[in-house]
Amino acid sequence: MELAGKKIVLGLTGGIACYKSAEFCRALIKAGASVNVVMTPNATQFITPVTMQALSGNPVYVEQWDGRVTNNMAHIAVTRSADAFVVVPCTANFAAKLAHGIADDLLSSLCLARPAHVPFMVAPAMNVEMWQKPATQRNIAQLRADGVGILGPAAGEQACGDVGMGRMLEPDELLQEVVAALQPKVLAGKRVLITAGPTFEPIDPVRGITNLSSGKMGYAVARAAREAGAEVLLISGPTALATPYGVKRIDVQTAQQMHEAVMAQVNGQDVFIGVAAVADWRVANASGQKLKKDGSGDAPQLAFEQNPDILASVAALPQRPYCVGFAAESEKLLEYGEQKRQKKRIPLLVGNIGHETFGLDQNRLVLFDDDGHVELPQADKQALARQLIANIAQRLV
Repeated sequence: MELAGKKIVLGLTGGIACYKSAEFCRALIKAGASVNVVMTPNATQFITPVTMQALSGNPVYVEQWDGRVTNNMAHIAVTRSADAFVVVPCTANFAAKLAHGIADDLLSSLCLARPAHVPFMVAPAMNVEMWQKPATQRNIAQLRADGVGILGPAAGEQACGDVGMGRMLEPDELLQEVVAALQPKVLAGKRVLITAGPTFEPIDPVRGITNLSSGKMGYAVARAAREAGAEVLLISGPTALATPYGVKRIDVQTAQQMHEAVMAQVNGQDVFIGVAAVADWRVANASGQKLKKDGSGDAPQLAFEQNPDILASVAALPQRPYCVGFAAESEKLLEYGEQKRQKKRIPLLVGNIGHETFGLDQNRLVLFDDDGHVELPQADKQALARQLIANIAQRLV
């Protein structure tokens, strides 16, 4: 569980997006966190403290003067042992109070009295007109300058019927942000380019050749790199996965398209990680129309030509980024993995057994470099991705 043993203080202010806060609280609990909820009086008009207590399993704090706290100083005590503090939702009014140091209720007092080492984030949620007003933008800019993490907002349909910026992030996106806030920023200031997923090589307009890659490992690596503070660009083949929050994504289909996208974006990147399962071959005589059975029983005669080698192309650049390759083998991983690393002339190659990982949430990795190989034991792919990113960061020092 990504937040096992972590203590999170969750603040709610008075907005309709409080209904998402309940789901977010539940997501924090599922991730292993202990959650203490603090609500403004206005927030209780949208969702009850009873609901939040049932979800969090802890008493909910609302009043400034709370006899449950030994010294009656809840505004001091609640955040003292916290690992992170997040206000979800944060209204325009509450953002203004934070920006100007106003502490006229328990939650705003907690925000002002919070320990400096505790990561503090707010998730704005308001009508598009409120979000766009100069006063709100000034307040948000001040909060950023003060070191407050601003989570969102997103654009979309709002409860009032308007459409535009101001919609609160979804609970899963918020969870990713809280997890990210607690990760070491070992790639802060770095730019990372990652490929992920399968490629699809057309035979005709409705058929093609692909592989079993789900993209899960590549997307996990992209998320882990972003958590580590990097600016991440993900070039993805066809997958059913959601883009990790905060990651920029370019969609491609074929190996040729992926090669073109990578070469167009690689300049200025600090790290290139080729996780995608790229087809070695493409159909040279692909049909422009759907191939039909002609009654003879003869199968279409397909001719193949080799696709460009994306990793080798990047590794051959005069000003190349630090290159990391992936190799999925069906046998002799230790032998073939090192052979591939040397052939590609890259400093680090990550190997795995294809049938043990494609489409699954678990994986095990073997890292090959000039000193030999090291195995990362089986774990969920996100945990392995964080280990890999930490390993890469050490090599960049």
